Amino acid sequence: MAEYDLSKTIIPYLDRHLSFPLLAHLVETGVFSADEVQVAQYELAKGTNMFDYAASLFEQIYPNQEVPKEFEQKRVNAVSTHERLQQEAQAVLDVIENPDVAQALRQDKNQNLQYLKDNYKLTLDQITALYNFGKFQYSYGNYSGAADYLYHFRVLSTDPDLTISAHWGKLASDILTGKWDIALEELNSLREAIDSRSPAPFASVSSNTNNTPAVDPALSQLHSRTWLVHWSLFVYFNHPQGRALLLETFLSPTYLNTIQTSCPWILRYVAAAAIISSPTPTSKSTAAPQSSRVKNAVREVVKVIQMENYQYTDPVTSFLMQLHVEFDFEAAQKELQQAEKVVSDDFFLGDFHDEFLESARCLVSEAYCRIHQRIDIGCVLTHSAFPFLDIRRYSDLSNRLNLPRDEGEKWIVNLIRETRMGQDAKIDLEKNLIQILRPPQPVYQSVIEKTRGLAIRTQTLGAAIARTGVAQAASTASAPPSITQPVAVN
Repeated sequence: MAEYDLSKTIIPYLDRHLSFPLLAHLVETGVFSADEVQVAQYELAKGTNMFDYAASLFEQIYPNQEVPKEFEQKRVNAVSTHERLQQEAQAVLDVIENPDVAQALRQDKNQNLQYLKDNYKLTLDQITALYNFGKFQYSYGNYSGAADYLYHFRVLSTDPDLTISAHWGKLASDILTGKWDIALEELNSLREAIDSRSPAPFASVSSNTNNTPAVDPALSQLHSRTWLVHWSLFVYFNHPQGRALLLETFLSPTYLNTIQTSCPWILRYVAAAAIISSPTPTSKSTAAPQSSRVKNAVREVVKVIQMENYQYTDPVTSFLMQLHVEFDFEAAQKELQQAEKVVSDDFFLGDFHDEFLESARCLVSEAYCRIHQRIDIGCVLTHSAFPFLDIRRYSDLSNRLNLPRDEGEKWIVNLIRETRMGQDAKIDLEKNLIQILRPPQPVYQSVIEKTRGLAIRTQTLGAAIARTGVAQAASTASAPPSITQPVAVN
């Protein structure tokens, strides 16, 4: 389903090297033709130092043409550059790998830099050789070597811009080498570095006396967070705890605002992570403890999807909309059928196809059972809006589940009972009914739920009004006095 493929949307926010896995996945799924993907791979590869790879792609795309000679010249230049940068970086690496130096280094970077300068004549420019060589190794595909050199540079450097750049390179290297635990640590470290760089007021930027165009620090921080959101998808959908961590990060106010402002298509992955993280009868016993944000993720995601429906929608988000907003089970069924194909073709979600489908079915069963007290299994089997319990052949359930008849009955009851509904359910085989017993909620409990956050919201509103009043009073006091013209009165 090319219309729902997000590769063209995501790749502009990725490094060239991170884009290659997505393009290779497009060839496997057949969403786009192999010729188109090869052209895209070639355009990306010729901008790197992977000349052999670019030459092989050129030969595949243009079999009747000779490989451009510029590749050979670039290869010669790259070899000489590699030798020069390696010598410069090795001189620094020999010093910092000395056991005595390693013991003498402290947390203070300035103190370390002064120690290296006094005892080993190492300057900041020489330490930058680690960054240059690590970046060069990354450009020709030696990601593990690049990660090592960029890590050593980041530990010693006091240059904030180059340190942030080394963070990005180290994260990309860890992603491409598949070291997900280390990549998660690097991702958290980079996120803290970006968030800690508090943007200054725009007025201070506009007072730039140079001719260079001023860049709003807040806008620059927004761009960095937008790129980080896209890069983090590699980590969150490969790390064992990634889906829960994605919800914790992306549903926080800062990054939710980033998604709503810059990249609403990320809502597909937020919605998919919320669905996958929903408890199911098979995952209930093995699931790790979840935070309140993860437990209520579906509810929060539905609110965001409802707000952003005007600028982004796809079968995954539409499924939640139809299920939890419209309560249209027939439409939800159709959207889920399309979402199943979208998930299977998606680069990040493909490995979670079965988990997504099982959790989605449980969400539908939960929503259906919340609005019904008695469900006729016979009607359910013929009703197109409720095929998700998958009990079409209930008589041979024991054969299908490899369970006795009693165990099969318990399986369906657990499916209803363990999806956070909190009500008792039973199956009456004589009447062919699923009965759901809901104890009535006391009135005072309803009042407590409705007014739970009233005091906090009132305090927040009062503080906002007070700040507005103070700001208006300050602006009025600093405003120059106005000169009024006399008015003639007849």
